[in-house]
Order: sequence, then structure tokens, then C-alpha cells
Amino acid sequence: MFRKTLLPIFFLAIIFQATAQEIPVKYSVGENYNDRYKYSNLLAIDDDGNGGSVLVRSYYTGIILKPKGYLIEHYNKDLELISEYNYKLKGTRLVEGYVHNGQLYLLFLDYDYLGEAYKYTMHRSPLDAINFAKETLLSIPTQPVRNPLDKNYYNRNFSSGFTTTVLLSDDKSAFAISTHFKKGKNNQHYIHLFSASLQKLVTQDFSSAAEEKNYAFENIEVSENLQNAYLIGKAYFKKKRFGALERKFQYEMVAISKGGVKTQTFDDPGKFSEALKPTLHNNKLLCVGFYADRKDNRYNGLGYFELDPNTLAIKSKKYNPFSEQFMTDKFGKEYDKEVKNLVFKNLSFTSDNAILFNAEEYFVTSSMQSNSSGGRVRINRYHHNDIVSAKLDANGDMVWARNINKSEVTQGDGAYASYSSCTKGDNTYFFISSAAENPQQLNNERIVFKQGLSRNRNVFVILLDKKGNMSYKKIIDDKEVRLPLMVSKPLMNETEDNMLFYAKRGSKKQLVQVIIN
Repeated sequence: MFRKTLLPIFFLAIIFQATAQEIPVKYSVGENYNDRYKYSNLLAIDDDGNGGSVLVRSYYTGIILKPKGYLIEHYNKDLELISEYNYKLKGTRLVEGYVHNGQLYLLFLDYDYLGEAYKYTMHRSPLDAINFAKETLLSIPTQPVRNPLDKNYYNRNFSSGFTTTVLLSDDKSAFAISTHFKKGKNNQHYIHLFSASLQKLVTQDFSSAAEEKNYAFENIEVSENLQNAYLIGKAYFKKKRFGALERKFQYEMVAISKGGVKTQTFDDPGKFSEALKPTLHNNKLLCVGFYADRKDNRYNGLGYFELDPNTLAIKSKKYNPFSEQFMTDKFGKEYDKEVKNLVFKNLSFTSDNAILFNAEEYFVTSSMQSNSSGGRVRINRYHHNDIVSAKLDANGDMVWARNINKSEVTQGDGAYASYSSCTKGDNTYFFISSAAENPQQLNNERIVFKQGLSRNRNVFVILLDKKGNMSYKKIIDDKEVRLPLMVSKPLMNETEDNMLFYAKRGSKKQLVQVIIN
């Protein structure tokens, strides 16, 4: 595990009903394998098309740890490791990885110093006999910048001269690449859409819109025929003046197709949207997220928008304030506190077209610390705090909203922190990891988990039923699975109602499959 993890108190305070409720979850464990690379990061995990899985890790070696390449692991449906391949690449940055039609696709962003350009290059190979072929998708002439793929949810930096974003659709059928280069009066912003098999579907010049705003795209939805892509994110104003606490952006949707580019904003007087997620469902284009009632970083509830897929005209909108139940979940009786820093995690639909929406409280803090040589270095800490879950009916009206309080912080790899969730029927299942053996009962309505100091971790599942009632259960004991699970990076198999987790510590690794009955 290439990470530094802080060990604060980790707690989960839940207002719940019927913790004794049966939660139909079981698990199976694969063989414990030796691993040659102690320090690594899991970058991609996907289904191989035959019930197995493919994982891609970057690994680090040396007295001073440096990235040396990528380890590709292939497992069968029985969680058995059937092959490994060491792809020795230095100085490369893997952006996305996925499997399509029996081939592994790895998208890299590299700088060509001879050609003085950034290049997006796809490396692809058959899974049964790894032999990568390379194809350059884009080449953007520019000087090298410190972090062209910066993805900061709150303070994006556009001053370097070049910034770029890659968004892969949820079903991995297509991906978009946004490239924005500016030097002097030269201002070029293009959006490209590719199919998973690398067919270039759409290229649109977005430079005119970039004259007034810088765009930080966050989410994408692609039509079933791959002819339309809907990107959404923050549009930062360039020339307006703002107060110290005011937000300097507005959320916008950008739709691209061969016919051109369309944009749509969402803010109303006294209503400012945040963390929106686009989705196509039953021929409807929907956006769900949060809103604030003033231009700061607070949130006051959930917003719902239905748009025309062709014109982006808003057909209906709803603003649902947080309920008293939600505020009690989060703060108890201290209602004067603020809800903020929420980042979208996932969205799904029930059989009656109700929407289940999940998000996480996420933010970054920094401090200066002394190092071994007597100097001072800046340390970033990544906070993965409360889980927010809500249910909207088919018309966008709030059915319920719940808050699950937790607190986690890491200085490096966040795969072991945060959480994952999935839905089956009307139920939502959340999976978290903690060293606590049992929750501490505070009163008849509240429980609390504490982090503890053990390196081993238990895995708990929290169930939200169709009415928003909560229950919990410890499903994996640290004595049975002694390796910590990467709970925030599962492989979801919705058709089989299971989730696959990668477990690793030091030189040991294994897969764990969780099945929802």
C-alpha cells in the first residue's frame, strides 16, 4: 500500500431503526497470494467479459520511491489469479483503463519534449496474450505544465496555460477529452468524444465559450447511440468581481454532437446549484444534485432538473430543502451548523423510477511540517467524511434524505478510506471499513464506531430501506480476512448483485466478493 494514513477517531453516528433487521449479504474470499510490489496504487478494475476481473496497479520501487511501471492482474470468476503482466513504463501517467470486447485499453497522457506537445495515447492488448499496440489519439502543442490533469473540486487552477480532463461514461461505452490551451490571444478549447473501441465520434470547437469562462468538467452522460454527450461541471467566470466568500462559478451543462454545441445553466434567483450529475433514463435527460440559497459554500437541499435532450431547455425543476430528519442525523440538535463540501458518488433508479442519490463530504486541508533534513514541507490531508443519501420520487420530489456521520483522513492513497454503495430493489447498501469490533451504543437511537489502533479492519454494511430506515451489520471479520479491503474501489456487477473488492497489505493480496441475496 503506497500511502500514509492518519489514525484519528473514526465514527459513524446513525439514527436507525431495527438494527436487528436481517441484511441479506454474504461474502467469499479468494486465495491469499504473494505480491512482489509492496508499494502500489490500484488505478483501474474492470470485468473481463467472462465473469473474471482485470486490475491495473502502478508500482513504486527504490530507496526513494519512484513509479516504475504497471502491474496487470487477471483473475477468473472463482477469484483465482490466472496471469500477471509487468508493463514497464517510466514517466507515463495512466488516465483511464477499461476492458472492451476482450481487449484491455489503457489511456496515457505524456509530454513529447521533442515535439513540444502533450499526447493522449491509447495502449491496447488482447487479454489472453498481452502485447500492447499504441495509438495516438490527440496531440496538443503547448509548453509542459505542472499538473495538466488537475482535478480539484473546489479551487481549479487555470493559470498554467494548459488544462485537460478525461471523462469516462458510467457504462464505459465512450469517453470525452476536453483540452484547453491559452497563450496570449491564442485561446483554444476543444471537446472530443471517442467510443470505447476508439472511433472518434465528435470533435467540437468550444473556444468561443472559453473567452468568458474556464470549464472544470466533472461528470458525463452519453446517449445510447453514442451520438450525443452531456458534460456538466463548474464554469468559472474570468472577469467578474467576487466577495471573499462568494462562489466564482456556476454549474453548466455542455451538450456536444455532430450538429454543434449547446449549453444550459441551472441557477435561479436565490438558488445556486452544486455537484450535479446528468443521467438519461426512460428517454428523459435528468440532473440531480445539491443547491444553496446564497453564493457561498453551504448546501440547503437537493435540486432536480428535467431537460429536453435536444435543446437542453429545462422542462421542470424542483428544490427540496433538507428535512428535519436529515439535520438531526448530521448535527443532533445543533441546527445552526452548515452542510458543505459534498461531492457526488453515485445515482440509481428503482423499479418505479424513483431516484437514489449518494454523495460524500470531501475536502482537503494543508499544513507545514518539518522533515528529516530540517526543512519544511507542505502536507495535504484528504478528508472523507459524512455519507449523504436521498430518495426522490419519479417527479423529483423528496421522499427522504439521511446523513451517515463518519470521519476519515488520509495523506495518500484513499482506496482504503471513503465507502462504496450499491442498490438492489428499493434498498441501498453502504460498505465501510473500520477497526471497531462493535459499535458503541450512546442511547436508544444512536451508535458510534471508533477507529482503534489495529492494522486489521472489519467491514460493515449499512442498509437504507425504501422508507429510509437504517440498519447495520458486520459482514467481514478482521480475523477471517486479515488484509484491508479497498472499500472505495470495487468492481460492481449489477446483473449478478455482487461487488468485488481488492484486499492488499505489503506483499500479500487477495480478492473478496460480496454478494447481495
